[in-house]
Amino acid sequence: MGHVHALRLALTDPRFPAAAAPGALTAQPEARPALTRALTRSTARPATAAAPAASTGTPPSGGGTPPGTGPATGAASPDAAEGTTAPATGAAAPEAAPAAGAGAAGTVTASARPGADGPRTLPDRLADALAEAGVAVHRPELGSLVAAVPAGPQSRKETRDAIEAVDDEAVRLRSAVKARDGFFTTFFISPYSRYIARWCARRGLTPNQVTTASLVTALVAAGCAATGTRGGYVAAGLLLLLSFVLDCADGQLARYSLQYSTMGAWLDATFDRAKEYAYYAGLALGAARGGDDVWALALGAMVLQTCRHVVDFSFNEANHDATANTSPTAALSDKLDAKGWTVWLRRMIVLPIGERWAMIAVLTAVTTPRVVFWALLVGCAFAACYTTAGRLLRSLTRKARRTDRASRALADLADSGPLAELVAMAVRRRAFPPARAKVVIAFAGAAWLLLGVCLAPVGSAVVMGAVLYVLTSGTAVAHSLKGPLDWLVPPLFRAAEYITVLALAARSDAPGALPAAFGLVAAVAYHHYDTVYRIRGGTGAPPAWLVRTAGGHEGRTLAVAVLAAVPATASHFALALTALAVAVALVVLVESIRFWVSSGAPAVHDEGEPA
Repeated sequence: MGHVHALRLALTDPRFPAAAAPGALTAQPEARPALTRALTRSTARPATAAAPAASTGTPPSGGGTPPGTGPATGAASPDAAEGTTAPATGAAAPEAAPAAGAGAAGTVTASARPGADGPRTLPDRLADALAEAGVAVHRPELGSLVAAVPAGPQSRKETRDAIEAVDDEAVRLRSAVKARDGFFTTFFISPYSRYIARWCARRGLTPNQVTTASLVTALVAAGCAATGTRGGYVAAGLLLLLSFVLDCADGQLARYSLQYSTMGAWLDATFDRAKEYAYYAGLALGAARGGDDVWALALGAMVLQTCRHVVDFSFNEANHDATANTSPTAALSDKLDAKGWTVWLRRMIVLPIGERWAMIAVLTAVTTPRVVFWALLVGCAFAACYTTAGRLLRSLTRKARRTDRASRALADLADSGPLAELVAMAVRRRAFPPARAKVVIAFAGAAWLLLGVCLAPVGSAVVMGAVLYVLTSGTAVAHSLKGPLDWLVPPLFRAAEYITVLALAARSDAPGALPAAFGLVAAVAYHHYDTVYRIRGGTGAPPAWLVRTAGGHEGRTLAVAVLAAVPATASHFALALTALAVAVALVVLVESIRFWVSSGAPAVHDEGEPA
């Protein structure tokens, strides 16, 4: 007996190899061999107290009963009133064979009718056996929801009363909203976007369709901004807010209907950045129509926002599985979070996507693109200083021991190409650099490079600075990145590469160099975001051949420096940057799409930054 949504949470979430609720168990294809072995051992024992029923199916898209669970509320059916989980497809079978022999495309769900064995049913024992065999069995936190196997009439009455005391649909609707959201989203978007998500679920719409609608809306907003008229700017601001509402609704729809997919993970992970950066381009085009060249500001905003994200990703990957991972700074942060108003203040200070998009939309409608970008640069710079300073303090005060997995993740985030690999191979033969010198070396190389591209005459000095950057970047990653501040290495590399492209394009006399640089940074940033979400999904970084083909951060930086310094290409710098951007985008996008639509991609729904 139980709420339908309790069984839906337990039995239809595709992210886990196996999941269980009292009296019910489901197993994905990867867990079936272990389930078959456990079932064989269990049925070989005499006097088995519970007979399993098997069914196959796919997760529901809306509010229906999960496949293999049947009605679960107290009044739904006579079987439910007696504590039975009835199969939705297929028939009950006294033998265990059907549960082990289900088709490879679906899930296997075993349920039990309580008998003399009481609430300790066969699925419960199978779940324990799977856990003992090393299978990760997901047992969701149900909160106020009920899922139970009553042992007798009194227990059934108490369970039925508990079911009737809780509104299943209200709980489901509340749980569709992300647990940790920004102030703007929590108070101005989620109160009604959750109902949009439910409306979509009841009409069979999928999260991917809503995500695509959000992308299309944002692209239309960028097109309106590109007109350069006041009416276009007002329409762009309104459409950007609508796009954000849909962006919240797609995640809420996924949580409401438990529709997690590989394609959804890819779309959700990349479309937010594509929407925001396309909107930047639209604003820059609109400003150009009015005679104001703000491409440098647009590219600067994209560089700053992407580097902020890399800082977040790198710090989290370095510390999420570290041991002895405590610090006085973290304790102070927890104390501040205990006070309600400080939680919202701190979330607004970091300018998350909800606050950021609301600011962009309002300023677009009432001011100019130049004002929008300056506000973005100032706000994001302050947020970046605030978050980075806090993480530096945590890293310096905590005594964490980082794992090999974290070190590998940081090395993958570094995006080192063949040139850095050659340098690293040579450096590994020596006991250099010292453990605490890797960040210093990476910082020194990046700083020297940026001083050259910003201040030195564009020529041999810039190229020599890029060559030195290749040497220092290879040296910095020659050994495992387990130091307290080694998580700064990938952000330093991102800043060095992106700012090099920005500075050289801004200093170039070639027409169209800055828009071309915007396209190149966007293509490279997509590659770096794709790397992050592959690591978060547990599948590791992109294949080595892709990183080498794309040149690595140091190879691309050197290439851009050479293109800007050589007279033959400097006069056609915009064309050279465009060609490089197209080449990188084609290689990266083809492999990324192939991966995310393949069966090997993780079925995850990443929450990303707080909305």
